[in-house]
Formats: sequence, structure tokens, C-alpha cells
Amino acid sequence: MSPSFQTLRWLLTGRVQGVGFRPFVYRLALEHGIQGWIRNRSGQVEILGQGESGRLARFEQALTAQAPPAAAPRIAARESLAWQPLKDFRIEASRSDARPRIHIPPDHFACPECLAEIRDPADRRHHYPFNNCTQCGPRYTLIRALPYDRPNTTMAGFELCPACAAEYRDPGNRRFHAEPIACPDCGPWLSYRPGGATAAAAEREAALSAAAAALRDGAVLAVKGIGGYHLMCAADDAAAIARLRARKPRPHKPLAVLFPDDETLLQREVNCSREALTRLRSPQRPILLLPRAAQATLPEALAPGLRELGVMLPCSPLHSLLLEAVGAPLVATSGNLSGEPVLTDNAEADTRLAGIADGFLHHNRPIQRPADDSVQRPIAGAVRPLRLGRGEAPLELELPRPVPEPLLAVGAHMKNTLALAWDRRLIVSPHIGDMGNRRSLSVFEQLVTDLQTLYGVRAARLLCDAHPDYTTHRWARETQLPVTPVFHHHAHASALCGEHGIDTPCLVFTWDGTGYGADGSLWGGEAFYGRPGHWRHLARLRPFRLPGGDRAGREPWRAAAALCWENGVDYTPPAPAPDLLRQAWQRGLNAPATSAAGRLFDAAACLTGLLETASYEGQGPMWLEQAAADCPGEALALPLTTDSLPWQLDWTPLLPRLRDTARPSAQRAADFHASLAGAIRDLATHASATHAFTHVGLTGGVFQNRLLTELAQSRLQDAGFQVLLCRQLPCNDAGISAGQVYDYLGSQRGDD
Repeated sequence: MSPSFQTLRWLLTGRVQGVGFRPFVYRLALEHGIQGWIRNRSGQVEILGQGESGRLARFEQALTAQAPPAAAPRIAARESLAWQPLKDFRIEASRSDARPRIHIPPDHFACPECLAEIRDPADRRHHYPFNNCTQCGPRYTLIRALPYDRPNTTMAGFELCPACAAEYRDPGNRRFHAEPIACPDCGPWLSYRPGGATAAAAEREAALSAAAAALRDGAVLAVKGIGGYHLMCAADDAAAIARLRARKPRPHKPLAVLFPDDETLLQREVNCSREALTRLRSPQRPILLLPRAAQATLPEALAPGLRELGVMLPCSPLHSLLLEAVGAPLVATSGNLSGEPVLTDNAEADTRLAGIADGFLHHNRPIQRPADDSVQRPIAGAVRPLRLGRGEAPLELELPRPVPEPLLAVGAHMKNTLALAWDRRLIVSPHIGDMGNRRSLSVFEQLVTDLQTLYGVRAARLLCDAHPDYTTHRWARETQLPVTPVFHHHAHASALCGEHGIDTPCLVFTWDGTGYGADGSLWGGEAFYGRPGHWRHLARLRPFRLPGGDRAGREPWRAAAALCWENGVDYTPPAPAPDLLRQAWQRGLNAPATSAAGRLFDAAACLTGLLETASYEGQGPMWLEQAAADCPGEALALPLTTDSLPWQLDWTPLLPRLRDTARPSAQRAADFHASLAGAIRDLATHASATHAFTHVGLTGGVFQNRLLTELAQSRLQDAGFQVLLCRQLPCNDAGISAGQVYDYLGSQRGDD
């Protein structure tokens, strides 16, 4: 044997199963003249390779550099073995270990090859809406159990035809061990049922044609996709949009629009950069919030009061075929009742969406667990996540060190997600929803079981929000496991630092609409100094008492009344009995104190004349941002009181400006944003004189506001600070579950 020949063994971890990695390695070995074998090994991949040293080196480099798009391999171990004569390269049977390292791939859009097949009249999968291969298609939403084999998926009931079975067994075929493999002869099919009918009116390709015709005629349809149902109508039909809004009911909340992959059409409606287009075309297929183009023709009713539109490209072959059949963009909003997880079951959709949809485009491939659309927004030079969903989740992050025991973090009350942590692994679930309804709790409990079962981990401790009235808090307390509460805004700060790998002291602003504070009051305009698990409450916005408490989120006039009354300014709210309301407020009846920046934005939206009552969460702040977007703002200095902790940032100088009706609403809104951005910089500068830090973080739902975030980032950078913004975890409450893990892990290190 020549000394230039070697035998090496690699162990690869990461996303290497269910993504066509073994067929890829098989072909790569043949290409490089390598002998040996590959096999799945408890969620990882083990490779034995033998050959000339240079060939082995190139083979090893290609394992990660040329991996399939859906794969994310990482070489975890490499060792040299004694020479053993091998004749070929083969795919061996899988092997199981006592402690599997499982990686669950998310659902991905169709690859170019699968798309070409459904558009080729000569192909046996022509117009087949469930086409997929090892590089694309559903994964997370169809896996029932591990190992990831067809009998353990929702495809178990579909027996392969001879042609598909041959592809499945062929190592040189891209459908080798593609568990969801299907074709018109043996796979799932569509059915279309008009509303009110008891049976399907059409099946298979005829169902698609019937649905397309109904959409062209102005119908609202419930369409079953990969992770759940969408409610759809023609995006250029104002009357259909009005019917959808009236039935859901959703009078003003923005509706996403599904576009065909046509750059010319897309650019006609929105300003789409190359980076944004690349993100839209990615296998994850998120909804992206983009500015509307000056020449846009789609109705304003898609996003009333806003200059942005949520756009997405098809997320499955079904959506591609439907768009082609309709010939126009479609509204595609979550098929659910407001605040609940997206619906996934045919019969349940029939019942619960009966009052909304004129018809139903079903299919008979079961969805094991829901995965709503991911939502993202370009902010401060990067696309930031607002909702984790299909294609992005389950999201895996690496912890800085092992957790002392397996943890399950049950997240927040709004925009709930779960996080499972063990060793140095952190898995964040897709978006579940708001926890104030039975369906959300049902899906929450399903995912609690699913996550632990799929990854082979049993939590030994639960982490929850400290608010004693949150559904997730009460649920955790009712289990038999130890429970550690984590304060809401500590979790926000820890999530941001955790995903950036920052474990040294920094200053973090956590601004949102509400959260239970350490003093029992409602926080939301805080600044913390420290690191995960060790936060000092350094500063806050001046608290004010909210008449009506939680109702202020949907009635911004309540926050406006609070600001005025706190400063002795006369204000008559649009309430049935305004005098009685003020008397109750003066006596502290149902008027909790809050320091929440989100409520400050609500007040500003009302006082600038934009709206008094909101029909959806965040409407006031969103309209305020849009009003200010094109107007240069004048920053007013906000006093900072530092004689005791927490320091207090006083918003009082903003009140006369917000109420100055001689100024246009846009100018007042711009001044408000500029003043808060300047106050953030001033507070950070003051803090740096007595506290050692270089990083300043901006997190919490308020920093979904692009204008405020970019203004604050610019001012902080000009002052010499490094600014931390969310990258993989949403800055809103969807990131709370991960933040609970980071905070608990940090607390185990002891104080500095």
C-alpha cells in the first residue's frame, strides 16, 4: 500500500437526515474515487472513506462546501484508521446509539427540479401539487416519530407505486429514501368542496381548476397547504377583500399577498431589493414586509394606513399551480380564528371556517403539527425575524455551555413559542399563538410532547414567565416538575445577548407593550445593565397609570388620557362616562401603573390624530411609524433623573409637541421618534460614565419599528457604541422562550 493512501472516518452532525445527504455523499465518493460507506447514526451521519490522500482531502472539503441546499452538515469528529481493503462505496443500514443527536429539518419549498417536473407535460408528475424529493418538501409538519422513515410520517397511509418504489430504492436517484415521495398514482390528492355542500364537487386536478375558477369569481377560499390552511381571495378584488375582512373579522390588520415568482409583477407592487428577492426565493419562503411601490395597483384595503405590504412567493407546488391557474396575486392570510394557531385538520377547518370561506380546497395528506408562515422585515440593513414559522422552525441555536439539566421553556402569553434545551443545544418551536384560547393551549400541549419525543429528551425543569396569571405560568405550576420563573424583560435581554454570544456586561433596552416586573407593576420601557441571568434594573420610562388597564392596547385614547391626566392637562376621552372614568383613575381603580414604551406609542398615535381605537395589536404604533417615515424629526431633550435606581426617563416634554395641532401629524410623529432615539443615546452615554460596556442592545416588540430602530442605532453608533439587534430570534415575545433558557443558564454561573 502506498503511504499516500489513507482510511478516514468522519462523524457529521447538523441537518444531515431527511435532506438527501446520503445520496449526495454517495455520488461525491464516486466522483472522487473514494471507497467506503456511509450510514445514518442516531441523527448523525458516519462516513468511512479510503483513497489517495489528496482525493480524501478534496472529498472532505466538498462534504460541507457542496452539501445540498437543505442540508447543514458539520464535521464533529475525524479519525485515521488502519488500512482495510475496500472495493466500492455503498450506503449501509442505519445504526442507533443510546444518545441520539437528532436534527429535525424544517419544511422547504420545491427545488428547481421538482418545479420543472410539474410544468413538463411529458413528466409523470405534471401538475402534481405534492411533488417533492430529498431536497425539498414537507419535513417538520409530517414527521410523527423517529427514526425518520415513511411509516413514521403522515405519508404512511400512501403505499408506493412500482415507479416511486424504484426511485426510492435507487441510491443514484434524488428521491432515494425521500420519505414523502409521491406521484399522482400513489400519493395524496386534492378535493374541492363549495361552502354548504356535503360532498366534494371535484377531485385531483379538477379540484384545482374549480378552486381557481372560484377565486377568479371573487370567492374566499380555505386552502390547505404544508403547515395549515390559508384563507385566500383575489388580491386585486376589493369586494372580495372586504368580504374576507368582514367575515374573519379583521377590519384593518394587514393581509399578506401571495405573488407568482415574477420579478416584474413584484416590482410593480413593492420596492424589492436584490437581497429581499433572494430571501423571498429562499427555500424557507417567508412573508417579507416591503415598501409599496409608487405605481402599485393593488387595493389600499390590503394594508390600510400602511405603506408596506406583506409579500410571499409560493411555498409549495400546490400554491404555484394555483397561482398559475388564477393568473393573479392572491391574498393569503392564516386560516384560523384571530389569535389562534393555524388550522390543520380538514373536518375542523370545515366547521370553524364555515362562516368565512365560500369553498374549501382540501387534500388528504395529514398535517402532524401546525407551522404558520414565517414573517420577516428588513430593519437596519438586515432582514429581521418577526415570527418563526414554516421553513425557519424548529430553529436550532448552540448554547455557550451545557445546561445543567434538560430544560423546557414555555415562553410568553402572546406570540407563544416553546424552547427545549439540553447539553449545548437549544431548539425553538414555530409560532403557536396567543394563549388566551383553548385551541392555543391544545397545540401548546401537543408541541410540549412532540418536541421532547422527537428529540429524545425529557425536561427535568420548566422555565416560565414570572407573571402569575399567564396561562403558561399556571400550566407549568400544575406539572410535577421543578419550575423557575424568569422575568419577562430579563428574558428579552437575555435572548438578544444569547443569540449574539455576548456574555460580558452590556446595556439592553427592552421596550414593549407590557410585562410583569420585579416590583409587581407593568414594565415595558426598561434598560438593564449586566449579562444573562444577572441583570440590574438601571432605568425606565416614567410610569403612568392606565385607565382601564389591559384595554389600553385596543383603545389608545386610554394611554393618551393617562399622559394628559398625569400632567394636569385637560383631556376628554371618547368614553361613555368620561368624568366617572377620570374619577376612577384618580382613585386608582383599575388603573395599573406602567412604564411601557408601547403604551407611550399608543398615546402618541392618538394625540397626533391618527386613531383613537385600534382593531388589532400594534395598530397605533404602526400607523405612527408610517406617518413619520418621510419627515425629518426634531429631537426634544427628555430629562433623566439619576438620584436613585432605576433612573427615570421623563416623557413629559413630548406631551405639548404631540398635542400641537398647528403642526402636521407627520411632523409630530417624526419628532416623537427622533426624541426617543436621542433619549436612548443620551441614557447610554450617561450610563457609560459609571458602567463598563461597549454593547447596547435594542429588543422588545417596540423595536420592530424600523424608523425608531434605525434612528437609535445611528445615534448610538455615532456615540461609539456597538449595537445589538435581533438576527435569528424575534425581538417580540416569540423570543421569550429562548431568552428564558439563556437567562437561566446565565444565572447558574453565579454573580460576577
